[in-house]
Amino acid sequence: MRHFLKETDFKYSELEGLFALAREFKTGRGRHATPLAGQTWAMIFSKSSTRTRVSFEVGIHELGGNPLFLNRNDIQLGRGETIADTARVLSRYVHGLVVRTFDHAEVEQLAAQGTIPVINALTDLLHPCQIFADAFTLAERWGRDGNLVGSLRGRKIAFVGDRGCNVANSWIMGANLFGMKISLAGPPGFDAAPEFDQLLAREGFAGGYEFTTDPYEAVRDADVVYTDVWVSMGKEEETAERIRVMSPFTVTPELLAAAKPDAFFMHCLPAHAGQEVTQTVLDSPRSIIFDEAENRLHIQKAIMATLARR
Repeated sequence: MRHFLKETDFKYSELEGLFALAREFKTGRGRHATPLAGQTWAMIFSKSSTRTRVSFEVGIHELGGNPLFLNRNDIQLGRGETIADTARVLSRYVHGLVVRTFDHAEVEQLAAQGTIPVINALTDLLHPCQIFADAFTLAERWGRDGNLVGSLRGRKIAFVGDRGCNVANSWIMGANLFGMKISLAGPPGFDAAPEFDQLLAREGFAGGYEFTTDPYEAVRDADVVYTDVWVSMGKEEETAERIRVMSPFTVTPELLAAAKPDAFFMHCLPAHAGQEVTQTVLDSPRSIIFDEAENRLHIQKAIMATLARR
């Protein structure tokens, strides 16, 4: 049984086909494909969501399947039933699981104990669907002659802000997988969790990124400037301190101008204008934030279609 819990669950050699399939879904050439026909895919969400929930529900429906949304607090998992029992029971009812939760170990346990594909729709450690959507968005612009994934190789992405968040972690994994360079800038003391460094080492990517406390150094020669919210879900009690220490890392027009002249700005959304990025940058012609949001739908359809074939 195949799952998508982290970026490297797809081999580099598979990515061109995956991105090409996403492009077929996006352009309409694959609009009649229904690989999930007759299937029900459950979506277990412990965190609120706009883009993730809507894109997966619409995607499952467009692939011919039935999306079944399960709020964690509405099922027995929220009342103490074990993850193992939940995985075993749901495996007898549905054909796949999409999970958005806090602890990354939960998606790993659901995958290990169940007999159906599991997709990581976000954990505190990783957000692989977002990074694949981001990479596909860039490949659309840079790819030539059908070479989508290859167009990413050698490009530089600069991540500015909370270096220890799940999107930053996933972009480190993704950049190494895609053959990109990645430089991160943020305040000291916001390092990745030890489990991420261990995962990075196991995947053979130890030391595969640069870190600096100078945002201008990070964005120098960057093809992409990326940021995320400073206060992730579950960190609300740290709001005042995070805003204080991260205020020098706001992506401003001046910071974006320090990257390459044709560099793109990206953000996984939702954005807090005036904190991690200014409204001017969000509205800039170099901002492709809504393209990457749309592409969540298309790349996730490609992922589900691929997993459903296995």
